[in-house]
Amino acid sequence: MRNKTTATPKMQISLRHITLTGLMTAVICILSPFSLPIPLSPIPLTLGTLAIYFVISVLGMKLGTLSVLVYILLGLAGVPVFSGFRGGPSTVFGPTGGYICGYIFLALICGFFVDKWGDRIVLKFLGMVLGTAVLYLFGTIWLAWQASYTFPQALAAGVLPYIPLDTVKLIIGLIVGSQIRSRLLKAGLI
Repeated sequence: MRNKTTATPKMQISLRHITLTGLMTAVICILSPFSLPIPLSPIPLTLGTLAIYFVISVLGMKLGTLSVLVYILLGLAGVPVFSGFRGGPSTVFGPTGGYICGYIFLALICGFFVDKWGDRIVLKFLGMVLGTAVLYLFGTIWLAWQASYTFPQALAAGVLPYIPLDTVKLIIGLIVGSQIRSRLLKAGLI
């Protein structure tokens, strides 16, 4: 017979958590396909990072990362949730695949900072900047390999044109997401 005091605790996922995770996955799936191609890069401008900044600001690391994973799995299965309303393995393993996979690390890093310092906006902002840097690193390495670019060429094509707009998306996602998270916490929903 197992002693209840020595049993390892399991993460309890309630119906509320499943609902919030599904809702936030839907937010990512709705916003991410909208994209604008730019002539400087094979990587389009998208609302995907805005959606992920928002979702992580609301849900934190565990549920937020789960939302991102479900989004990626839906896209991998062929649902047109990636930029330009694309989906399937060819998108995940194409030039933008490093950024898509980098979303997982963005979610983990940003979510850690949201969970650890939920009431300190400056630290959450720094966590999102760090998560974005890791996202850029994964995307740049993958783009360089896929497009036969050098690392500096991939950086110039896949990161530098996006920094200003990604900064704006980060600020919007953080501010709006933090306000919603605060209300959900007060209501006891997360």
